[in-house]
Amino acid sequence: MKRFLHSIGFALALTSLSFAAEDAKPATAADPAKLTEKAPETFKAKFETTKGAFTIEVTRAHSPNGADRFYNLVKSGYFKDIAFFRVIPGFMGQFGIHGDPAVSAVWRNAKIQDDPVKGSNTRGAISFAMAGPNTRTTQFFINLVDNKNLDGMGFSPFGKVVQGMDVVDKINGEYGEGAPRGRGPDQQKIQMQGNAYLNKDFPKLDYIQSASILP
Repeated sequence: MKRFLHSIGFALALTSLSFAAEDAKPATAADPAKLTEKAPETFKAKFETTKGAFTIEVTRAHSPNGADRFYNLVKSGYFKDIAFFRVIPGFMGQFGIHGDPAVSAVWRNAKIQDDPVKGSNTRGAISFAMAGPNTRTTQFFINLVDNKNLDGMGFSPFGKVVQGMDVVDKINGEYGEGAPRGRGPDQQKIQMQGNAYLNKDFPKLDYIQSASILP
């Protein structure tokens, strides 16, 4: 009887440890509901790309909701094999749709509230792309020139490229504007088919290979 009770107790202990281990698992890039950590007041994120590396410095006070979302995406490993799918020379370079359609699907409705525009979309500044009020999710653009006209349209910068802007300038923009207005990738098809679509029809795009928060 004692041996039986000991076995039951051991099994329950293992089960408890198992649940604890599951609870301790870090949130993944496919877990929007868990990726809500408050970002540091300032931090830097380094991006490794097919053209080289660049570093973005974020100031949370400029756009708190945006900074928090960006921080959590970087920290979770979201930015792996992410295409610069819309690069318009003399304007901006856009990225952020995940290459895995299943991951894209869970983020489509993970919208954050707008932030007041406190900074300006100058060259090197990074802001969220959006489709109207309170629609920011995972898409971003880096301004290749001064685009201060975007400030009045609600695009709230939360950071700026502080190292490697020459790398950003080299990101391939030959496809230009996306479909249907241009000959570049169709965002709906990226959402539905992921990198398989991009690799097949737009093989010369540049990609983010990885991103990390710098110590």
